[in-house]
Amino acid sequence: MITNRIAIFAAAAGFLGMAGLVSAKEKGESGMSEYTKGNQFFEAKQYEQAVAEFAKAIEANSKQPAFYENRGFAYIALEKGTEGAADFSKAIELAPKDERAYLGRTQASLLQKDYGQALADASKAIELKPDNAVAYKFRGFAEIGLSQWDKAVTDFTTATQKNPDDPQNYDRRAWANRNLKNYDAAVADYTTLIEKNPTDTEALVRRGATYTSMTQYEKAVADYQAALKLKPDDYDTVQRLQYVQAALAARNAPAPPVTATPTPTPEKPGLITPLNIGIAIAVLIIIAIIGRLVTRGKAEETSGRIR
Repeated sequence: MITNRIAIFAAAAGFLGMAGLVSAKEKGESGMSEYTKGNQFFEAKQYEQAVAEFAKAIEANSKQPAFYENRGFAYIALEKGTEGAADFSKAIELAPKDERAYLGRTQASLLQKDYGQALADASKAIELKPDNAVAYKFRGFAEIGLSQWDKAVTDFTTATQKNPDDPQNYDRRAWANRNLKNYDAAVADYTTLIEKNPTDTEALVRRGATYTSMTQYEKAVADYQAALKLKPDDYDTVQRLQYVQAALAARNAPAPPVTATPTPTPEKPGLITPLNIGIAIAVLIIIAIIGRLVTRGKAEETSGRIR
């Protein structure tokens, strides 16, 4: 599964721009100059400095939820989910109907693999702003983490409808469908990604893996070869290609010729067998009986010797 970290970071950057958006009335509040510097550091990808400036803004004005939110997004960029979650929780405390704070905590929970909390917060964000495509995407991430594949497919479908240009919606829906063994649907999403970006090696490899699961080895070979032309040093893809080539060769190999098995010649029994011995004994007994009958009527010879 692709890590969600890139998507989480990208969303953090997008939401940061929205957060700056403190109302005109609030712009004269304490901490605004530090807040503005924090945003500038974030945009320059200097996240530690951004955290420091947002901290100064919070110190000057602890009642402004946007200060906590933006520091939370900076923490997410630094992959510090625990600190980010704490800031978003404070922002929710100050502004319980701000969907951005719930989405921020969703991202922090995803980083911590706390999928139950992420699911709850994404659902709350959707309740507050049903048209937010990112909220459906992040809830889909949480559902994947919980192996709720059917629900993930539904949420990524909604996210795709609301934002058809986000490639991760197609990729994650394809992953969920693969786990449901809906291989045709997964292939369709990977194909969409490849059509949008023919140099997307990950989509090629994943479509190849899906074709492998479908035992459509010829198509898998074509996808792996296309991916290796774009990224020839990808050892994992080389191994995948070798596997499907071997599977294809084994399937296409001619069947071995059938050779007739010779019928074994039965061995001739020897003369000395239980049957033959029984017959011989019977013959001897018959001969003895006949001999006895023949000699029974003859006079016994006498001898001149006196016994």
